[in-house]
Amino acid sequence: MSSSIPASFSPDDSVVTTGPRGQRAHQQQFTHLERLAEGFHEVTDHVWCQVGNGLSNQTFIEGPEGLIVIDTGESIEEMNASLSAVREYCSAPVAAVIYTHYHYCSGTQALLDGQNDDMPIWGHFGIEKNLQTMATEISPTGGRGLVHQFSMLLPEDGPDAAASVGLGLYYRRAEHAPFTSGFIAPNHLILETIEATIAGLRVQMVPAPSDADDNITIFFPDLGVCVNNLVWPALFNVFAIRGEPYRDPRVLISGLDQILAMGPEYLVGAHGPPIVGKDTISAGVIDARDALQYLWDQTVRGVNRGLTQGELIEFVQLPDFFERSYLTQQNYGLVEHHVRQIHNGLVGWFDGEESSLFPLPTMERCQRLIEGFGGREKVFEQAKNALEENDLRWALELATWLIRSEENSVGRADGGSTEERGLLAGVLREISQRTTSANVRGWCLTRVLELEEKIDLSRFRIHRFGRNQVLAGSAETFIHSLKVLVDPLKAEGLDMHLRWVITDGITTGLWVRNCVAIPTDGSDADAEIVLSQEVLADLLSGRVSLSASIDAGNIEINGDTEQTCQLLDCFDLPSFRD
Repeated sequence: MSSSIPASFSPDDSVVTTGPRGQRAHQQQFTHLERLAEGFHEVTDHVWCQVGNGLSNQTFIEGPEGLIVIDTGESIEEMNASLSAVREYCSAPVAAVIYTHYHYCSGTQALLDGQNDDMPIWGHFGIEKNLQTMATEISPTGGRGLVHQFSMLLPEDGPDAAASVGLGLYYRRAEHAPFTSGFIAPNHLILETIEATIAGLRVQMVPAPSDADDNITIFFPDLGVCVNNLVWPALFNVFAIRGEPYRDPRVLISGLDQILAMGPEYLVGAHGPPIVGKDTISAGVIDARDALQYLWDQTVRGVNRGLTQGELIEFVQLPDFFERSYLTQQNYGLVEHHVRQIHNGLVGWFDGEESSLFPLPTMERCQRLIEGFGGREKVFEQAKNALEENDLRWALELATWLIRSEENSVGRADGGSTEERGLLAGVLREISQRTTSANVRGWCLTRVLELEEKIDLSRFRIHRFGRNQVLAGSAETFIHSLKVLVDPLKAEGLDMHLRWVITDGITTGLWVRNCVAIPTDGSDADAEIVLSQEVLADLLSGRVSLSASIDAGNIEINGDTEQTCQLLDCFDLPSFRD
């Protein structure tokens, strides 16, 4: 039986090929891999772009007064490698840095040499807020999502090894370890479209939300060079399988129209190879924006007809002619996932399907379905037969019931026998090999390895804060983010206001009442806890426990110690309980 949506994955394994390290994947993934190959590109005179150094590019533009660096990568080590490459072409001192968005700004420290510590750094005003959000409230989800989407725990070689990560060769290159963070906050903030002279060059910087709301498009009119994060070497991801805020296609289209209006002769992206030639750029950008408009328009058309999400993914499929450009091929995410995200962004999760109005809890639902189908053995056989017949969507559905119908050792609906978990792993492995999407392949294979007990992802389901992030960031931000860790069963009946005094920093507060923690300034608190930011970092990162820190004299509690410890115990953080 063939898949009803062949663009998501092939109905058979005829498209599967073997890569240089034994990877088994859709042949299109290896074609795409060649586009992302490592290379240092001379885009035009005095303009260079490093591709394949990590997930993102680093771009260099030499002006009369020095070198402008656009995006600094994931680490100091990554930026150092790129800086070494540009020094083969240009010896001008680094005069300025510009961030396209918050994803790739962690290597900036590598550019400081003691002579330019006050160097202008341009970036959107939302960059620091977004970095703090990823490091605080949603850090477990963010970390787990990166591991899945970017194939971070896949083996180096063999069928399950990573082919690419869709926008680059790797999330991070192994040779750049230990990946030292060198983020420096922008000292020139962009709130709206601005024109400036940087390093002697005229620059236009235009807010243009993309996969981040702090994204800007950068245009050098005298050079005809546009640096952007909207035109990707694949169909733009309206939905990221790792989990991200909604990306509105209408906003993305507006940003692409801005690029078209600029009429650049050279288009340099945050990912993928540069594109040269006004006509070539125009044709590619038009395809990119029109593909997004197609997805938006047709999804809205289907929603207005009252189609459920299950119907929409069949109703909205990108026409074959968009395959003519790699800029609109489904080599990163998948259209059917984008369509579902557009539905949710437009009208929310309820699609009119009656059963989704009041679904049973996952485990109970799966148990009842298994019972209705005649028991676990019959469901297993049907799933196995569906897999053998290439009916992968049905095999995936049936095999999932077997796993989600039982609890694991920590109480999650993720059980099943070894044989049942192996069956689901087999279905996911087949899908991973037949999809053009690097995102989906990475997610499926990471889940396969977890099902087969080859990797342990439990640490990504526990809320821990990075010690270095706490030390480098705002103590108040991290303390206030504890509000998302309140265990309501433990907090029930508590009404206490705790002041946090950071001896080498700020004073702030949390008021626990009605099973929520309210951020405050700490005034008129019932008790206070006194500690240094270093001790706070050790505590939040799990390096030390609350009790051990109190016993060592590193934490002082003024007020009712027992009640304060009871309050801290209501936060779902192991170090507060040990």
